[in-house]
Amino acid sequence: MFRPVKNILHDFTHLFFPHICAGCGTDILPADNLLCASCYLRLPETGFPQTPGNIIERIFYGRLTLQVAGSAFYFTKDSLIQELIAALKYHGKREIGFYLGKLLGKQLSSSQRFNDVDLLLPLPLNVRKQKKRGYNQAEEICKGITAIWSKPINTTAVARNIFTETQTHKDRIGRWQTMKDVFVVEHPSAIEGKHLLLIDDILTTGATIEACGNAILNIPGTKLSVATVAYTS
Repeated sequence: MFRPVKNILHDFTHLFFPHICAGCGTDILPADNLLCASCYLRLPETGFPQTPGNIIERIFYGRLTLQVAGSAFYFTKDSLIQELIAALKYHGKREIGFYLGKLLGKQLSSSQRFNDVDLLLPLPLNVRKQKKRGYNQAEEICKGITAIWSKPINTTAVARNIFTETQTHKDRIGRWQTMKDVFVVEHPSAIEGKHLLLIDDILTTGATIEACGNAILNIPGTKLSVATVAYTS
């Protein structure tokens, strides 16, 4: 019997433009996935989006008034999730942001705790840094979330007006001092009275989210929740 033309075309395309797993390099994976089944199972889920009082929420006690919060995966040194996020942030692999966003979106949509969120707000990058990178990784993550969980994205209400160098090697106090007064709400009417879900790639000390979140909560009637792809202690 003759094979369907679309199968022949798929095989031909795959021969010259192979689609391989971003984790292990195998070409045995669906066309719309970046990870094969084996690598996907290596991602350490936290269960936080479904768990009230989880460690992400406790991090912000006394610092930022949140409705709910969660991270999808644990971030550890030399792990697959570290490799994926490094490729997203430093090697131009923006499609990884979309994929990780879909994974986060599945967890958020399956949790009843985030149901009344009105808007997704990607943590803003400074214009200088975004121009250098070519995109905001948090915005790419939001795009992936909305492919699974139908929520609008707002990328203009809040801006990051001050350029900051990497915060990787600073402690919580150092990060807080650096991030103070970095964020400004440029279009208050766009978020007034709404429940915003602030999205970022990794949560470490929470200083950046704290600074952005407090700027948001200065707008009357706003409520705030937080979700990130990964959490590192």
